[in-house]
Amino acid sequence: MTGQATAASGNWDHEVDLLVVGSGAGAMVAAMAAHDGGASTLIIEKTDEYGGNSAMSGGAMWIPCNSMMKKEGVADSRDEALAYLEAITGGVVAREKLETYVDRAPEMLDWLHDNTHLRMECMLTYPDYYADAPGGKSGGRALEPEHFDARRLGDDFYLLREPALQELVFGRMSMTATEAHHILARHKGWISMTMKMMGRYYADLKGRLRGKRDRCLSLGNALVAPLRLSLLDRELDLWLNTAMTELLVEDGRVVGVLAEREGKALRLRGRQGVLLAAGGFERNQEMRDRFLPSPSKVEWTTGSPGSTGDAIALGEKEGAALDLMEHAWWGPCTAVPGEWNARMLVIEKGLPHTIMVNRAGARFVNEASPYLDIVNAMYEQQRSGNDCVPAFMVFDSQYRSKYPCGPFLQSSQQPDWRLPRQLRDGYLYKADTVEGLAEQAGVDPAGLASTVSAFNDNARRGVDPDFNRGDGLFDKFYGDEKVSPNPCLGALDKAPFYAIRAEAGELGTKGGLATDIHARVLREDGSPIDGLFAVGNNSASVMGTSYPGAGATIGPACTFGWLVGRDAAQRATQRAAQGEAA
Repeated sequence: MTGQATAASGNWDHEVDLLVVGSGAGAMVAAMAAHDGGASTLIIEKTDEYGGNSAMSGGAMWIPCNSMMKKEGVADSRDEALAYLEAITGGVVAREKLETYVDRAPEMLDWLHDNTHLRMECMLTYPDYYADAPGGKSGGRALEPEHFDARRLGDDFYLLREPALQELVFGRMSMTATEAHHILARHKGWISMTMKMMGRYYADLKGRLRGKRDRCLSLGNALVAPLRLSLLDRELDLWLNTAMTELLVEDGRVVGVLAEREGKALRLRGRQGVLLAAGGFERNQEMRDRFLPSPSKVEWTTGSPGSTGDAIALGEKEGAALDLMEHAWWGPCTAVPGEWNARMLVIEKGLPHTIMVNRAGARFVNEASPYLDIVNAMYEQQRSGNDCVPAFMVFDSQYRSKYPCGPFLQSSQQPDWRLPRQLRDGYLYKADTVEGLAEQAGVDPAGLASTVSAFNDNARRGVDPDFNRGDGLFDKFYGDEKVSPNPCLGALDKAPFYAIRAEAGELGTKGGLATDIHARVLREDGSPIDGLFAVGNNSASVMGTSYPGAGATIGPACTFGWLVGRDAAQRATQRAAQGEAA
């Protein structure tokens, strides 16, 4: 073992029962659960903003059998949820871990509603990503946070990590996932919905004087902000600019961390344990090169700048086992010139009048399938010798006129001549013919022309015999309901033609420290490292290599964080009782 600290010496700069590293949703829930059970806590965050990936995410939680489903009359059962998870994880995850999640996640959600300012609402029409699998549901298991008024946080709001740019209307106004679905797919009422957002945004005169940030929060910001307010209610400390540099170990037990704050080294003790909740390693190119499929670049991620894998590396240094390190919460991304993080192509890829192709100009996947599957297919192509990283999203003028895509609005609102030069030169490919487009993008012209021709014949009939696009429930959710007979299919037959690169990106990595049902970090032999816990993307995902639905990252982070906090409080209470008895 490395760092040696002597607990009896009292040589600590700060002591608490549960020391939490990271400031995302899982970290905050753990700290509050510990506090409410009678334990003292401290959260440390190495960056100058709190919230991490949680704040930049969609803010959803995927929780089967939740009480809100029941109130809405949506049937679900433990057996169905477990059948679904076992079907999609394929035996990679131990059943007892899946059972723990299915059983305890609904309890955690109810506890949040009863004890914090967070309010989640059921996404009744948002299907599981594999809703057609055994036990899958057409809606209700995914929940998203309600809008939250940031004025309730005061100046602390401006320390909250900003949302991803793709989550904002015109790069300014917040929208929920439900609202985004209506606006981007141009469902009935989308114009009035957009106008209401604009009116609300500009009516906040004090907010506009402070800057462009929308104080009516949604998605990940609306998840983290009420949790932060709940921390403030409890007067729980959250130290920013405090980086963990070492785990401190005594007699095989993790007893604290060495951290750096304002240029000063601090020894921080966690009497009942240290919880690692500091995110994955998507912002660490060296770790990407070591673990992820090749090629892989930091520039392709949508993750938080703080997700550099420090906690995972320190856990490995202390003998922790690693698992699922070659996997991520994949999704095709577009790296936009001048933007510091990539944008994920969530909705754009499955709408009519577009396809995705490899360098040979061939389709390789159902473009409307869950984003995880798109990148898995890209790397499978790459391993087979077909150059597919990057892939190319190809569309025609019909698509361009109807739908936003990446950084630009539909051409009916933002015609090509109004696009910034950095988007027109080298980012968005455009040509009057499919062959000319292929030459610009570096794709085989004959291959792309053949693919488009065959695809168009099928699209006009509303079928996709190659990849069954539009057949599944999830496919249809992000389709265009005004297009028939298949809301996901439309021919690419109206010039000019366009293309953008689709990189093998991700929301965050999903491999990390191996843990048990108590979120205890495990050694290679399966024994727990005493005093060390991990949740979220610091730990190997309870969802294995799969992705059951929206919020399958945050749901487990909060659930297992909640369990860690409750357990730490119980042990702290027992220790105090024993001390009094002595």
